[in-house]
This record gives sequence, C-alpha cells and structure tokens, in this order.
Amino acid sequence: MAFDPVQKILAIGTQSGALRLFGRPGVECYCQHESGAAVIQLQFLINEGALVSALADDSIHLWNLRQKRPAVLHSLKFNKERITFCHLPFQSKWLYIGSERGNIHIVNVESFTLSGYTIMWNKAIELSSKAHPGPVVHISDNPMDEGKLIIGFESGIVVLWDLKSKRADYRYTYDEAIHSVAWHHEGKQFICSHSDGTLTIWNIKSPAKPAQTITPHGKQPKDGKKPEPCKPILKVEYKTTRAGDPFMIFSGGLSYDTVGRRPCLTVMHGKSTAVLEMDYPIVDFLTLCETPYPNDFQEPYAVVVLLEKDLVVIDLAQNGYPIFENPYPMMIHESPVTCCEYLADCPVDLIPALYSVGSRQKRQGYSKKEWPISGGNWGLGTQSYPEIIITGHADGSLKFWDASAIMLQVLYKLKTAKVFEKARCKEEKPSTEIVDEDPFAIQLMSWCPESRMLCVAGVSAHVIIYRFSKQEITTEVVQLLEVRLQYELNDLESPEGGGDQTPAPPTPSTSPSPQTTVPQTHTSTSSNSSDGIRDNIPCLKVRSSPLKQSPGYQVELVVQLVWVSGEPPQQISSLAINSSYGLVVFGNSNGLAVVDYLQKTVLLNLGTMELYGSNDPYQRQLRSPRKSRQPSGGLCDINEGSATSEDRCKSPTSVLMSNHQQFYNGGGRGAKMSRKLSLPTELKPDLVLLSVCPPRGSIPLDNRDNSFSRSRSSSVTSIDKEAREAITSFYFCETYNRKTDGGLTPSLWVGTSLGTVLAISLNMPPAGEQRLLQPVIVSPCGTLVRSKGSILRMAFLDSTGSLLPSAFEPWYEPNAPANGEERDKVRKRRPVSVSPSTSQELSENQYAVLCSEKQAKVISLPSQTCAFKHNITETSFVLRADVVQMNTGICVACFCANGHIMTLSLPGLRPLLDVNYLPLTDMRIARTFCFTNLGQALYLTSPTEIQRITYSQEVCENLQEMLGELFTPVETPEAPNRGFFKGLFGGGAQSLDREELFGESGAGKAPRSLAQHIPGPGGIEGMKGAASGIVGDLARARIALDERGQKLSDVEERTAAMMASADSFSKHAHEMMLKCKDKKWYQF
Repeated sequence: MAFDPVQKILAIGTQSGALRLFGRPGVECYCQHESGAAVIQLQFLINEGALVSALADDSIHLWNLRQKRPAVLHSLKFNKERITFCHLPFQSKWLYIGSERGNIHIVNVESFTLSGYTIMWNKAIELSSKAHPGPVVHISDNPMDEGKLIIGFESGIVVLWDLKSKRADYRYTYDEAIHSVAWHHEGKQFICSHSDGTLTIWNIKSPAKPAQTITPHGKQPKDGKKPEPCKPILKVEYKTTRAGDPFMIFSGGLSYDTVGRRPCLTVMHGKSTAVLEMDYPIVDFLTLCETPYPNDFQEPYAVVVLLEKDLVVIDLAQNGYPIFENPYPMMIHESPVTCCEYLADCPVDLIPALYSVGSRQKRQGYSKKEWPISGGNWGLGTQSYPEIIITGHADGSLKFWDASAIMLQVLYKLKTAKVFEKARCKEEKPSTEIVDEDPFAIQLMSWCPESRMLCVAGVSAHVIIYRFSKQEITTEVVQLLEVRLQYELNDLESPEGGGDQTPAPPTPSTSPSPQTTVPQTHTSTSSNSSDGIRDNIPCLKVRSSPLKQSPGYQVELVVQLVWVSGEPPQQISSLAINSSYGLVVFGNSNGLAVVDYLQKTVLLNLGTMELYGSNDPYQRQLRSPRKSRQPSGGLCDINEGSATSEDRCKSPTSVLMSNHQQFYNGGGRGAKMSRKLSLPTELKPDLVLLSVCPPRGSIPLDNRDNSFSRSRSSSVTSIDKEAREAITSFYFCETYNRKTDGGLTPSLWVGTSLGTVLAISLNMPPAGEQRLLQPVIVSPCGTLVRSKGSILRMAFLDSTGSLLPSAFEPWYEPNAPANGEERDKVRKRRPVSVSPSTSQELSENQYAVLCSEKQAKVISLPSQTCAFKHNITETSFVLRADVVQMNTGICVACFCANGHIMTLSLPGLRPLLDVNYLPLTDMRIARTFCFTNLGQALYLTSPTEIQRITYSQEVCENLQEMLGELFTPVETPEAPNRGFFKGLFGGGAQSLDREELFGESGAGKAPRSLAQHIPGPGGIEGMKGAASGIVGDLARARIALDERGQKLSDVEERTAAMMASADSFSKHAHEMMLKCKDKKWYQF
C-alpha cells in the first residue's frame, strides 16, 4: 500500500499485478500491469500525481495519475539484481532501490535512468565481517539530514551511510533478523523490529548496543533473564505527537502460546498497549499523518490496515480505537460469491426502498469522523437509469448492490441460513446433507422487481420464497412444503386408500404445523424404514422456534426436496417466480414442481417424461437389473389436452396421484447429466449449477416418525443416458398454448436440456379472496418446439416485435394494519400483459423467442411455425443468453464457451455484434456471466472481483465523463519552521544537492547491462495504440497534425539556417574578393 497525505489517495497493489486507487467514496480506479507479476511495493510522488510501483519480476514503473485512466510513462527492468525494497524521499526525484544482493541503486524518476552512484554491500558492512549481510529490507534518509541514509540488512545489520563521503558513519548490529526500521522525526533515534518479536530502539551515535529493547508480547521472567521469544514483528511505525507520547504501531509479535489467536495489530501509546484483532491475515498497514514532512511532528490520526480479504481503517484519535465504516465495495467476497444477477433500468423506487431497510442493518460502534481517504473528484454522473446487482454467497447470504455509478454501493444484505437449524458442532451435522461444505450456498435466484418478490434456490435442494416488507414481524412457525421429486422407470405405485386421504390444504387462515408435508398423497409407510434407508427426509432442518424478521425480505415459504428411498434429491437447475399468478416453479434432472405460494400448496409434481405424455420423442429404454413391479392401479398417459390430466391437477394438494407413471433418477448419487451432443460436458451451463458442490455418499439414518414414505424396493441403477433430461428454463406468460387457441391464456413454458419446449396451461381463479380459496388448475399441454442443444432462454414479442414482459403485481405492504382495505384495493389490480388490441385482428398475434446452446428461433403463435432461425455456433455452445432491451429495440445477447459475445436482432435474428472477448478459462465465469438491459453485462473475474462490461456505444462514449479524477490541484503544505536558535546554531534539517551527487556529471553513467529502460504507453505512442473509434481518430489526426507541424517548423528552421549560412558565405566571399582584387599572383 501507499498513501499520498496531500492528495489523500490510497493505492493498493495485488498479487496479480493490479493496482487499485481509492479516493473519496465513489472515486476508484483500477489499473493492470501488463506482466501480471505481483506488486511488492508502491511509492507516491507526493502531490505530483504520479506513483512508482515495484514488481516481483524486478521491474519498476512510473504511473501518471493526472489523467482519468492512469497509464505507465516509463518502466525499468533490472536484469542482474532482484528488487527487495524501494524508497523515494519527499520532494526528491531520486529513487533508492535495494536488492537481494545487498546493493543499492539510484534511479532518476523523471527520466527513469540509473545513476552511476551505487552503494555496494561490501563497502557498507565492516571489512572484518566475512558473512554476507543478506538482502536490503529497509532504506530511508535521516529526517533531519538528507545526506545520511539508513540501510537495514536482513541479517540484523543496520548501516548509517554518508552519501557525500561515500562511507559508513556507524554500523549497528543485533543478533536477530530485521524486518523493518522506522525513524523518530528528530532523526536522533530509530527503531527496528526483529524476528524474535523484539523492538530495539537505537541512538544514532551509540552503535555499541540498543538504547532500549522491548518484547511487547513476551512474558517477563522474574530472574532477569531474556523474555521468551515471540512471533516476528513484520512491520513497525514510530509516529510522534506534539501534545503527548509517541505511537508505536506494529503487526505480529504475539507469543507462540497464543494458538488459534487471530492476526493482531498492536498500538503502543505511552503506557497503554492495545491489541486489535483482525478477521484475516494482515498484508500491510500504514499510519496516516497530518504532515508529508518526515522532520515534523507526525500527528497520526488513523491506521489503514490491508487484510487478505478486507481493508480496515482505525481511528487513532478516539478512545478504544474504533474503526471507520468502509464506504468501498470491499465486502463483495466476505463469503465466496456463488451466483449473481444484474438488473439495469429497474423500478426507480427500488434502490431507495432497499437502502432504507439496509441502513437499519448498520452495526454500531463505528468512528463518528469522516472517512479519511478523501481525495479526487467524482465523475460527471451516473447512468440515467438505476442498476442493481444481486450476489448470492456460499454462506447463504444475498447482497443487493447499487451499480448505477462506476462504483458499487451495498444496499442491503439478506441471510437465508436463518431459516434453518444450525449444527453447533461437526458431530451434530445431519447426515442427510448432500454437500460437505456450505449447505446453505445460493445456486439460483429469481426476482420480480416490480412486486419485490424474491425466490432463491440453494445447493441442499431447497427453495425459499421471500416477500418485501418495511415492518418488523415475528414468524411463529416457518411454513414448509416438502416435495418428493422423482424420476423412476417402471416402478409403479399402487394406490393405497386412493388419493383422497390427503392432508387439508393449509391456508393463511389456518397456521400449518412447521413440517406439513403436502405432497404426500396417501398414508402408506415405507417398507424400508426398518432398514434405516432415508426416505422423505429433507437435507436441512427448518427451525422450529419463532423467527424474528427485521424490515426487508421476510420468509414467506420454504420448499424442500426430500430423499427418496435412500437416494438424495437432485440439485435444482432452474427456477422462476411470477407475482401476478402467485406461483413458483423449479426443476432439476428429475422433473419439475409448481408451487402456489399464496395457498402454500404444491400444484404439480411431474417427472420430465410425464410432461411429454404419450408423445415422448425419445425412446427411453430401461436397463434395470431387477424385475419391475406390476402396478395394481391403471396407467394413464397425459395426452395433449386430455381431460384426465386436468382432473388430476384440480386438487391443489394432490400433487401426483399414486397411479401416475413415475420415473426415477437411477444414475446414482454421483450421476452426471449427459446428452446427445458430443460436447465437452464439463462446461455445460446446467452442469455449472451442479458442479458447485458434488453430492455426498449416503449414510444410513433412521426415518423420522412423522414422514410419510412410499414403499420402494432398491433403486434402479442404470437408465439410458437420454432419460436424464433436466429442466433448464422457465417462462411465465399469457400466450397461445395450442394451434387452435382463440385467445391468450396464462401459461408456463418449460425448456429442457434436450432442446424441447413444453407448455403447461394455468387456469387462474378470480383475483381477490377467491384466489386464496379456489385452486389453481395446471395442465400440461405437451411439446411445442424442439431445438438443438439445451434451452437457455425464452421470451415473447407482440406482433410489432416489442417485448412482452411477464404479468406482475405491484408491490404492497404485506404487514399492513388489520383492516386491510388498502391492501385489497392494490391486490385486485392484477396487470396482465396482453398484446395490443390491433394485433388481435392480424393473423399472427405473438412471437416466441427461444435460445438454446446452439441456435435461436423465433416461433409465430398460435400457428407454431418457425418464422426465423439462426445457428449461433457450430463448434462451441452458448453458456448464457438473455433477451435484452436496448435504446433502439430489443436483441438476444449470447456468451459462448469459445469467448465470443454475440447479439442478434429481434424478431429477425440478424447478427449485430460478434466480438471474441474472453475464452472460457474458469468455471466461475460460466456460472456468473449475465447480460442485462441497455448493453450491460457482468461476471466474476476472480473469486473477489466483479467485472462489468458494456456493448453499448452510448455507454462507451460517456464512460470518460463518468470516470472520477484522482488528481486535484492542491498546494503542498509549508515546511516546518526551523526556529531562531536552530537556524543560529546550525540545527534543523540539512539539505543535500542530490543532482550534483547522483547526476551524470558527478556519478557517471550506470552500466547498460544492469537495467533496461522501456518507454511506457502513457506517452504519444500509447495514445496511438490505445485510442479507438471516432475520438481515437480525432486524437490520431491531432497528433499527426502536431507531428506535421513540428516537422514543418523543423524544415522552416533548417531553411532559415541554410539561408543565413549562405548569406554569411557570400559576405565572406565578397570581402575576400575585395581584398584580393588588386593583388598580383606572386603577392599571395
């Protein structure tokens, strides 16, 4: 890290060669070194708008920060020396560079050339010492005398070097390795930190022994012996104050017996010692001081601590050293991000609503002062539309971010794990869990921004539905549905007692018990329960105690998939919510379930093959190692539009009658999806969802008493590969499900991994009270379209080609007062997205847009004919596709596994853009890539960083204005006053003419082989390469004109010089002629 105390800018270097520059909240800049080598040190040219970075590949770079996008002006690559430490004195242009061999080289920062002045290690140490002193770990000049340089070597030797006389004045030796050195501002004392946890304070004129030795965390033995050694003190800073005792701040140094103790920063001030524990290991820390002058009282006011996964700023001026509240989006990765969603142009009231509930979550105990890193200026503004990013995390939390500006700002955090019981220790962990770690990790999200309904699916095959409220409530019992989703071939169930012994549907008026298992259609108990095979048990236990829910997102319903005959539930691969219908649908490799979250019931629970009915296009062959049981009940196929399928779905509780043909996932716990396409399956998008946490081996467990189990014998062990057809996408819409439909009906379209699109008709009861009393009738309508590759995205257009959004319900306060009249008024307004009335007269009323892994299709409805078709890729496959609204219309945006980003027009599917952006190198990118409206997209570029990209011309043109400015013209504070007596008696700071000492005239040239100078792209050459588009052309034209002007002026000057010399020549010739005119030849 580095800090400019005048500009108030903080710079952070990373392991991957990136630079992060922070100013006031909202001013942030990201730069990348081309080599990608780790940044080992940073030094600001204070108040000059420049920064020097040293990298692990032994190169140093000079960055220009006076432009909105910082660029490298110069680089210097060392060939024979390894860089270990750099130091740039305040207001100096000479940079000291220490090496692993123990030598010190000096670089002119303006020209980035090496000086001939070198301090060799063998000159610095005692002639009598035979051992090498080790690498240089510290260089700094005496605050009161620029001519004296202190050099710390790793072995424990410190040398005070006189730059003018080129010799060592004093040498200080200690028998422990040195990690860092710091000066007292008066230049008479310095402090060293050592590998045994000690601090030694030295007077510069007493090299024999330290003036004081302290072991801050060591136990002091009574017999006067040395204290016990402690862990190394990695860095120490020594800062003085006018009014009181100096501050000694250091990291490390804890005693070895503090096992398991968290990393600490220690602040020693006078007689008090404060040990500040950190959440993550300390990488670096800096003390922020009022003055940039090292020879003045430092007056420290804060400490910036860079941790491995966070940035903490501690207020030194307040008692108890509270931390400042961090305004930067550093907490994106408190827990690893497992999925994300991006929404541009969302409802305008959404960000204020989330911010108002999020601001109440703020923790207490922060410093009252303003954030101390306050440099730079904001850009001219944000987008004209609000943007929200939601990140789902491995610990089950969700974070909502305001992304309207260049920087992210956290709005609200939701913890989904609160709904479940937590195991207090590992032994208590329920053996029903299907993942070893992070059982609450978020896998999928579906969000209706207008109604603010939110639905999340986790890795433990659970779905949680949330409603947004501004009121705090306490939920006595978390409502739960358990769904038995299976996919079994020729393993048919006999009805015992028929389907009429179903539990009564819980309605909002009757509070259901926490473990209501609605999907059970009969009361037979499992024949396997005595064997200890897990059946009808969910992976996680929902909490039974009352749940206090603060304002924000509050749990409406939990749906869990249960174990079936000792087989764990498959993870959820697709999810959708619709607030207008009050329905949630989710699917996996077994089938799908439709849940009515208003009535808290399961409406449909079907294996994928049942959706097809008798029209199944895939001849799935059963290869079972056992004989199949004969059904005692009759079989009934679901034909397109058959009455039986509708009758079956009339009761909201009888999810699946026992005489249904059911198919079972026989591939076993570790079975992977496969498909006809011979593509690298490890990159498939639905496998992305399954690859987060592989299922765990099953451990026998006694069945719960209250679980209804179905009699099953041992599971099928193998099924033809094609039987493993997963549900990959859903879309709720008002459309035509059949060719004969005369009008629009509420529908759910389902896409599968084998490229089939099927429809389910939804018969909705009237809105208002009837919606809560009458059942929603759902009936599968069979296959509509088939496509190549897994279906990724569906959308609908009206006859004019405009996007038809799904119907939604506007948000209302669910916890409004009891009279509820206001609420009913709002509830009755159920908007339905119907195409314009004029379209009813046309022959084609709607278009359905389908995008699969290989192709995009536009289907005319109700005729179900293919209007347009485009093969997106032959050799690769699409990972993510979204139908997005642009300023001028709508398009399909696709991201392929080969790295191409493509957009296609709608409804014509003409290619608009094809850019080879980023080949898929990481599963994380595939899992998190998403497009949104107005030409924006994002993905996780590393576990801790979100990368936003744009393919919109308008945003590109405005980007320069949106960027903040890091450098602002500020006057450097005045140097400290020397005082009358100091001036009289020669005290005070001694200056040094470094130019005379280090310049070419005084020190000569450095050997060329030592380091190679590389001009950076920050100059005109860089502008030529970097500029693009019209602005770039203009810039290039301007540069060309400048160059031409320069050349012309050069020519003009040369011509003038030639004319002048010709003039003088003719003058001389004339004079000569006059002189010699009358002379005879013999007089010459």
